[in-house]
Amino acid sequence: MALWWLGNLVLLFVVVPVVLLLLNRLLRQIMEINAYANDILEHGVGITAALDSVPKLVRTRELAGTAHGAAGRYVGALQRIL
Repeated sequence: MALWWLGNLVLLFVVVPVVLLLLNRLLRQIMEINAYANDILEHGVGITAALDSVPKLVRTRELAGTAHGAAGRYVGALQRIL
């Protein structure tokens, strides 16, 4: 009977604190991963918002090419006049 009580005391004063210590360390790591995941999500949404205007850049490039050609023709006409 005394051995049974000794086993219960070891379980209570050794095993349970070790399990709680390991669980605490695990939960800290999980919370850190959660913070990193939230940070990644926040900045990913910010990058997506910044990339919304990329299709407009294609149109701007087309218009700039058109303007460059028109300006070249204008300068050529001016040179012929002078």
